[in-house]
Amino acid sequence: MPAPRLHFAWRTDRGLVRARNEDAVDVQPALGLAVVADGMGGANAGDVASKLAVGMISERLLEASARERGDRPTGARSAAALLRSAVADANSAILETAARDPSCSGMGTTVVAGLFTHDWLAVAHVGDSRLYRLRDGQLQQLTRDHSFIQELVDRGLYASVEEASSQGISDSLLTRAVGIDATLEVSSSVSAVEAGDRYLLCTDGLTGMLSDEDIASLIVAAGDALDAAAEALVERACANGGTDNITVALVGVESVSCG
Repeated sequence: MPAPRLHFAWRTDRGLVRARNEDAVDVQPALGLAVVADGMGGANAGDVASKLAVGMISERLLEASARERGDRPTGARSAAALLRSAVADANSAILETAARDPSCSGMGTTVVAGLFTHDWLAVAHVGDSRLYRLRDGQLQQLTRDHSFIQELVDRGLYASVEEASSQGISDSLLTRAVGIDATLEVSSSVSAVEAGDRYLLCTDGLTGMLSDEDIASLIVAAGDALDAAAEALVERACANGGTDNITVALVGVESVSCG
């Protein structure tokens, strides 16, 4: 049986409206790690918060890898626990920075972090930055937004986020964010990966501009060219208005033939 191989691509763009890019992304292919964050646009120093978050998470994963002599965590659940701990450390770092620097008061960020191996992935997230899986042409959201509109859907008040949005419910109100409170609940999950899978981590600057169908079709059209897929996603989001910062990280799982 051929062993799968992981490929990574990423892009971040200011978009067409915002004065600065408050998104951040870090990818560590040697670790199988991808992290995307979206600084809170209405708060001070959102760009500082997002960069602190991705930097701290990557640092904690690099430290764990060094302790284990370069090996990844031995199982998906231990990897998920490690990611949750890293996000909690990012939360503390943002709060400490804001306490020291009044210009950073009130800053916060969303985050989604995925740790990928040839067999499984672990993900931790806070806020409305998302992880999707494209498998056999079907796009599935693997994370669930921490947002007011999603809570209304979960309570059964609306059948879908789309319905709630059509009734005037804002999709930008978060119920959780990194760097806001000392106590933070981090969601995590694990799942198996398969050869041919494509995974997308992204901020809402992408999902606010593109439908799931558009996202899937652009990734499928690019085939194995993940860099082209990342570029196409950002370009289409800008073409559709680019009203927010846009950040994507793509992970592809490929089969490698023996011999």
